[in-house]
Amino acid sequence: MKHWKAELLLVLITFIWGGTFLFTKIGLEYCPPSLYIIFRFIIAFAISFAVFGRHLFKTNKQTLLHGLILGLFFGGGFVLQTYGLKFTTVSKSAFITGVSVVLVPFVYKLVEKKNIRLWPKIGVVIAFIGLWIFTNPEFDNINIGDIYTLLSCIFWALYITYMDVFTRGKSDFGETARLVMFQFTAAAPVALVTFLLFELDGLYLNWDIKLLYSLAYNGIIASFMLTFIHTSVQRYTTPVKAALIFALEPVLASFFAVLFISETLGGREYIGGIILLSGVLISETGDFFYQKLKGSET
Repeated sequence: MKHWKAELLLVLITFIWGGTFLFTKIGLEYCPPSLYIIFRFIIAFAISFAVFGRHLFKTNKQTLLHGLILGLFFGGGFVLQTYGLKFTTVSKSAFITGVSVVLVPFVYKLVEKKNIRLWPKIGVVIAFIGLWIFTNPEFDNINIGDIYTLLSCIFWALYITYMDVFTRGKSDFGETARLVMFQFTAAAPVALVTFLLFELDGLYLNWDIKLLYSLAYNGIIASFMLTFIHTSVQRYTTPVKAALIFALEPVLASFFAVLFISETLGGREYIGGIILLSGVLISETGDFFYQKLKGSET
């Protein structure tokens, strides 16, 4: 697959992920965070097993290990981010989560021992500035939610980097399906531990139709479908470019909020969103235009 096709699919993933904020916000009115995540991953695993189950019995120890490692990063990131959102503001959570854009190049270089090209570096800096302007976070009072969210960024950076390590150069459909199923297998117990430790005493659960809609979107579309696409295509680009694309999620989440719950965006948000998008585009096209300009000068 051409890298640009893979990156367009990552944009599609990010666009749909942008809608998860609304559905999660609705779902948490009827269900505590960890239990919600457990339901989400159980749904995703059940569907992936129903569709790809025949591939599960042809696994090997390496694929099992890789899937479980990705699942631990995946589940840890979700749990920490969700708990963080309970104690901090949406804008701070969105900004801190976006810090993974900055962390990925360092994790990538540390894990894969590869130098990062100039234009992605420039794109990361510009995207970070745009993210700051867009979210306008206020850090007068750092709280435990901010710390949880910052820790989740480490998990996301590791997840994106090791997705590249474990899938690069592989194109076997069965192995991709097994990696997806093992991710859900490992992620659900992470949420189960936090549920037993922090939520069991104050358990609340209301099987409202809105909760079912929320779980259907996040479990079937955002988890099962998008995790399979992500696992299949990230190998055709770099972790740094993937992280830059995923940094668009707060902008897209705000777009859905404007569309469906009548939230409004001001000039600052529009400027920040444009700058963030510019960072992604510079990472993607900077080298191409530089070579064109260089060629025209000679």
